[in-house]
Amino acid sequence: MPLKINNRDARRLWLTAQGLGNPPTGPLDVLAIIHELGFVQLDTIQVIARAHHHIIWSRNQHYREPMLNRLMADNRGVFEHYTHDASVLPMAFYPMWQRQFRRKKEGIDRSNYYNTMLDAAGRDAIKARISEEGPLSTHAFDTKVAAKGMWVRPPHKLALDYMWYAGELATAHRQNFTKFYDLAHRVIPEGIRAEKHSDQAQIDWLCHAALDRMGFGTLGEIQKFWEATNAHEVKTWAAGASLVPVSLQAADGTWVNAYAPADIKQRLAGLAAPTSRLRILNPFDPVVRDRNRLSRLFGFDYRIEIFVPAAKRKWGYYVYPLLEGDRFVGRIEAKADRAKGVLNVTRIWAEPRIKWTAARARKLDAELGRLARLASVERVDWHCSNAII
Repeated sequence: MPLKINNRDARRLWLTAQGLGNPPTGPLDVLAIIHELGFVQLDTIQVIARAHHHIIWSRNQHYREPMLNRLMADNRGVFEHYTHDASVLPMAFYPMWQRQFRRKKEGIDRSNYYNTMLDAAGRDAIKARISEEGPLSTHAFDTKVAAKGMWVRPPHKLALDYMWYAGELATAHRQNFTKFYDLAHRVIPEGIRAEKHSDQAQIDWLCHAALDRMGFGTLGEIQKFWEATNAHEVKTWAAGASLVPVSLQAADGTWVNAYAPADIKQRLAGLAAPTSRLRILNPFDPVVRDRNRLSRLFGFDYRIEIFVPAAKRKWGYYVYPLLEGDRFVGRIEAKADRAKGVLNVTRIWAEPRIKWTAARARKLDAELGRLARLASVERVDWHCSNAII
C-alpha cells in the first residue's frame, strides 16, 4: 500500500526541501543555497530585483546582488546552462550535465529557427576572436538580420547561443546582466571537465537529485525538474530505482499517487512547522514555478501575466505571491524605482478565506522593508490600503 501523506505534511515537505522552511537568516552560503535548490533560474525582468537574486534572497536575506556574479566569475562555483530556462547550477553538477549539452545541440540541429546562424567557418571565427581577445559579449560582433521581428536574432547571436547550448562556450561573467562568452575549457576547471559518466549514470543522478529536492513527485514532475531527461528515460529509471510509492492529499481533499525517496519516513518524522514569517516570493521561485503542483498542494492558482495584454490581465503585469507559514495568503503588486530610491506598492489582494489582520499587515510591512534593502531603495510608498483588501 502507498504511504499516505496528508496535505499539510506534503506542503511542509515541499517547502522544507526547497529552503523555505526556516527563517531566511543566519550565516550566508550562496553556493549551498543553489546546491540545495539544484539550480536558480535567471531572468532579465527587473521589477524589484531580478528573479535569480530574489530567489536566493528568499532563502537568506543577507544576500546582495553582486554576490552571484562573484561566485561565477571569480570563484567558478557555478556555471550557466539551460534547465527549463536559463539557469545557474553548481559547478559540481557539470559532469552530470554532458547529456544536456548533447540534447540541446541535437535539438537545435533539428530546428529551422537556427537556419540563419553562421556556418562552421563563421563559428570558428568567433571562437578565434574569443581565444585571442578574451570573453566577449554579443555586442562585440556585428551581423545583420534578414528580417525584422520580435524573436529574430542576428546570425552571430544564434551562433553564440548554439555553441553555448552545445557546451563549446560557457558564460565567463555577466556585466549589467549582459552575458560574456568564453571558451568552455577556460571557464570550467580542468578536474571537473575530466570527470566522465555514462549516459545512464547521468540519468540516474538527475532523477534521484530531482526527487531528493522535491521530497516527492510524480514521474512527470521528476522529468520537469531539470528537463534534461525524457518521459521514457524517467519511467525506465523508476522501474529499477528504490522508491517509496506514496499517496498525497491535495488541497481539495483528493489523493494523487507519486513517489518519494527511500528516507521519506525519516523526513516525515523530523518535519517541523515552517517559519511563520510572511514571505514575498518571486513569480519564478521554484516553489511557484510548477503551477499545477502549486495549485494541487496549496489550492493557490497563480499565473504570471507579463505576456497577457493589459486589458485582459486578472491581476497585473508582475504580481508577487505571499507565503505565510505553509499557506499562500495573498499577492501583491509592487515595483522599485531605484532612481528615486522608493519601492512603490500599487495593489494587494488576500486569498479567499484569509482575514487580513493588523498582525498580518505588520508582517508584510516588515518584509517589504527587507525587500527594499535588497533593491537598494530607501523607503516603501503605499499607493493603496495595506489594511483593507
